Amino acid sequence: MASVSLLRRARGYVPWSAAPWRDTAFAASGVPLQFGAWAVLIAPWAIWEPVRAVPVLIALLAPVLVVAVLAHPLASAHRERCWAMLGLHVPPPEERPGRFRTEGYWRVLAYHLLAGPVLAFGAMAVIVAWAGGAALAGVGAYAWALPPLTAFQVAAFSMGGVALLLAAPWLAMAVRNMDARAVVVLLGPDRARELERRVEDLAEKRAGVVDAADIERRRIERDLHDGAQQRLVALAMNLGLARETLTGVPDDAMRVIVEAHEEAKEALAEMRDLIRGLHPAVLEDRGLDAALSGIAARVPLPVRLRVDVPRRASSTVEAVAYFVVSEALTNVVRHARASKVEIEVTRRGDVLSVSVADDGAGGADPSKGSGLTGLGRRVRSVDGTFRIVSPEGGPTTVTVELPCVL
Repeated sequence: MASVSLLRRARGYVPWSAAPWRDTAFAASGVPLQFGAWAVLIAPWAIWEPVRAVPVLIALLAPVLVVAVLAHPLASAHRERCWAMLGLHVPPPEERPGRFRTEGYWRVLAYHLLAGPVLAFGAMAVIVAWAGGAALAGVGAYAWALPPLTAFQVAAFSMGGVALLLAAPWLAMAVRNMDARAVVVLLGPDRARELERRVEDLAEKRAGVVDAADIERRRIERDLHDGAQQRLVALAMNLGLARETLTGVPDDAMRVIVEAHEEAKEALAEMRDLIRGLHPAVLEDRGLDAALSGIAARVPLPVRLRVDVPRRASSTVEAVAYFVVSEALTNVVRHARASKVEIEVTRRGDVLSVSVADDGAGGADPSKGSGLTGLGRRVRSVDGTFRIVSPEGGPTTVTVELPCVL
């Protein structure tokens, strides 16, 4: 398979195919532009011989200023050449204030003063290979006009010319590849800076998605709290009132009322837990200390809570911290067989640290698909770090650090 591909590629670079002539034309078209900067720098000395200090200074500085001004137009011409002849689109580097001091500008100068001339000599070598190969290959046709040559010499010159003609397409391809690569690297956007910009853009978009999801959770929480929960409260109260006041009701009907009342109370409790899980209102109103105190009070274990947050973080970060503690406590109650839990939430600078430690059996492993896996994803969604230490036999410590710059 590889040999077939190589054979097809070789067929595309024989002298009579179109690709070598396109590559040669592309390489040759760059020669005037690639020598342009040096031509400007050398021109004053070729046409003028300054002898005094001021003329010498002018002859030195004026060409430099001209090259500085023409650097970007020449670069644009090279990019247009790539598009017109190769179909290669090279966007210009991002312009910034003080463009003569930017890294992109120095890359443009590096092309004009270093890479460009080298590529121009390569293009000239391609032209010489074509011209010299054709001249040597056809030496037998005009040998009569040359000094006497033996048949062996004519044959040797002809074979050398054929070899040059066969090598010229590959040389043209190599020069074309190097030229196109140099244009992309030196005259196009800085790849590292472009990747950095894309990473920043993706981070901003992800932060926007996270914030939007948090806003949507709060909206659903308000809708459930003000709508469905109030209806359930009214239903439970009416059923409780009926249960307490109705007399003379058949036992079967009363049993139905009692069961409906109990179901309504359970549904109301589940609704409150659901609302609290979406986004507790106390978190938004009173902050982490009050919200975490409410969680700790509902845990059937002794909980030592310490919250030291001088400045509140964003609502998104606070929500992540709240759910870290909530999920960690749920896991402790369900799986750890612990006798106590310690929670510490502190803010130092722009980092909010959350630590939940228990003295349980240990052995918690996020890779087994527990709720800790989703918790880790939620922490990483705001560029936080999630770490759990849980050897067999305990204790277990969940540590989370959240950036507060969101």
